[in-house]
Amino acid sequence: MSVPTSAPARPRNNAKIAAVSGFVGSALEYYDFFIFGSAAALIFGKLFFAPGPSAMLLSFATVGVAYIARPLGAMVCGHLGDTFGRKRVLLLTLVLMGSSTFLIGCLPTYHDIGMAAPILIVVLRLLQGLSAGGESPGSSSLTLEHAPDRKRAFYTSWTMSGIMFGIVLSTLVFIPVASMPEDQLLAWGWRIPFLASAVVTIIAFVLRRLLEEPPVFEEVKEHDEVVKVPLVTLFRHHWVTVIRVTAMSLFTIINTIINVFALSYATSVVGVDKGLMLTVIAVANIAAVAMGPLSGMLADRIGRKPVFVSGLVLQIAMIYVFFSALSAANVPLIFLTGILLIGVAYTGSNAIYPAYFPEQFPVKVRYSGMAISLMFGLLLAGFAPVISELLVGGDKANWIPVATFAAVACLVSAIAALLAPETFKTPTALLGLKKSDPRRHAASSVPPDSVTTQPEAQQPSTAGHTSRAVADRARA
Repeated sequence: MSVPTSAPARPRNNAKIAAVSGFVGSALEYYDFFIFGSAAALIFGKLFFAPGPSAMLLSFATVGVAYIARPLGAMVCGHLGDTFGRKRVLLLTLVLMGSSTFLIGCLPTYHDIGMAAPILIVVLRLLQGLSAGGESPGSSSLTLEHAPDRKRAFYTSWTMSGIMFGIVLSTLVFIPVASMPEDQLLAWGWRIPFLASAVVTIIAFVLRRLLEEPPVFEEVKEHDEVVKVPLVTLFRHHWVTVIRVTAMSLFTIINTIINVFALSYATSVVGVDKGLMLTVIAVANIAAVAMGPLSGMLADRIGRKPVFVSGLVLQIAMIYVFFSALSAANVPLIFLTGILLIGVAYTGSNAIYPAYFPEQFPVKVRYSGMAISLMFGLLLAGFAPVISELLVGGDKANWIPVATFAAVACLVSAIAALLAPETFKTPTALLGLKKSDPRRHAASSVPPDSVTTQPEAQQPSTAGHTSRAVADRARA
């Protein structure tokens, strides 16, 4: 197979546009997704369920409902993304999330329509879950496929920083809302963050329309190599990878335990002020937004595995320290440990997975593989607040089982990551391919001196044969 020594130039800003779009689109979409978590922890138990001791437990359960829908959303979005392209699916997920969030803000309460209220909110939460099932996997896959080989973790980390910024926005919005007089809060104040999602959705939609399909996916289409049923190919040839990435994603329970359960535990059981606890969460996630790209840069330099696993080890240690400070209502220590847990330890792993997880799969099933594996793992994260509530049992001193629950999930993720292949030196065109794949042999036969080193601004396109894509990227 002949390998061209040159190729059409690929504009440098393709990767930048994808990264910026990933940040803004994810931030605005996950603003919608996470305001529901804050509302469930603080308000929905009083609004959408019959009064009683089970109201809070049912409210937490609605958070988990979306995580049930996420695997279905991953299957549908993954199939469409691997068949028709990443961009169209990302526009679809955005519209679905925005419209369902807006409608939540319009819902009548249990006092108005009785049992129909919790049914409606569950239906709309399911729609949010369908959207979320395709959002971050699609954004990660698209950005990764646009990025230069040696900067994939850096560029994809902006998608995760966007999600963390969405948490910041949703938390900041609820600080003034939560401080409203209770009668006004329950009458109309809680609706404001949900109705505001209409503006958020329009902004994100306009930005996302600027996206282009990645060259490596266009190459697959050009050569008529698109898989007709990606799910069949995925589970037939890559089922071990699916299981491994699912296990690697279990650490994400830290997110919902801190942002949902700890918020309720601190305010309802320990007695910490609502506004103060929301501020802690906001500050910790602001730190995560800043740390995400730094973690990505480090992973591009020394590898995915050392950064990812180091973050998990720190999470195992810090989750105990955080809950100890929380149970003692030690405000300075809550701030410090919250920042270290979310802004440093959790981000060390969280910012890496948008590169590390899709890098485990070949381009033909990358969207499906990333989405389905991640969403299966996130099922546990979705129900982590309910499990944690049951473990605590209303006793503020009974936090150790919750911390241990989180630590065990992180340990499983670490073991799975240690068994996964290191991918930071693998060219994008060869990611996920088995050693027996003929394209690997074609790439290994490319003479090193047949590739002209070029500055990053003139990086060649990966459109064309796989061997040419490998040669184009080898100079990085």
